Amino acid sequence: MRIGRIAHPQGVAFVSIEGEPDTDQVAVEIAEHPFGEPTYTGRRWPLADVRVLAPILPSKVVCIGKNYADHAREMGGEPPVDPVIFMKPSTSVIGPGASIRLPADSTQVDFEGELAAVVGAPCRDVSPAKAKDVLLGYTIANDVTARDQQKADGQWTRAKGHDTFCPLGPWIDTTVDPADLRIRTELDGAVRQDSTTANLLHDVPALVAWISRVMTLLPGDVILTGTPAGVGPMVAGQTVAITVQGLGTLRNPVVQR
Repeated sequence: MRIGRIAHPQGVAFVSIEGEPDTDQVAVEIAEHPFGEPTYTGRRWPLADVRVLAPILPSKVVCIGKNYADHAREMGGEPPVDPVIFMKPSTSVIGPGASIRLPADSTQVDFEGELAAVVGAPCRDVSPAKAKDVLLGYTIANDVTARDQQKADGQWTRAKGHDTFCPLGPWIDTTVDPADLRIRTELDGAVRQDSTTANLLHDVPALVAWISRVMTLLPGDVILTGTPAGVGPMVAGQTVAITVQGLGTLRNPVVQR
């Protein structure tokens, strides 16, 4: 099942996306929320006639740094033994097609294509074996980073937390297996990142277990699993597109704030 969130002529709704990409897909309205067994209102729209939003508005976005060895080394360090946690505010989330806005006080803003896991149930102290039971599904994320601010601050909150710095979408897939998915980032059509989630140092079950020992995870919370090597700067006028096997493509233009 693919769960999306749309703006339609009467408001905003969670929907189930029916049909295959590059076909006449339909958005079928879900009553209330998508957690648990969804029920439907009976309303439906051609997907081409509505605006696709970020598929979820999380209470928090929990991110993992340096979770691909090649990326850790390109950043000048060795892969960490344990997962490195940082967070992005919910106000950084935008959807497909929305503009990434470059802050005036940064001289280098980088793209970071990632697989994102979406939490489906309140949980704490989850074992790796039970991680699948608490996840709703997976989507695509761009962990946008003001690299100069990250280096200057010595910690990552400002650099990662600007408004528009967490594009998510286009939808949540509830059936995909995250173990070995190709992830590719293109900037204006040129491939900049090309890897697979099989190269994650800490896989999704391990991340859910690690994070949930620290904090309670709530339905809709998002876990960014890390980015492979190839990150680099974006400038106004460019478009970044991140494709994850089985999940589609998250595409966002870049503008000056």
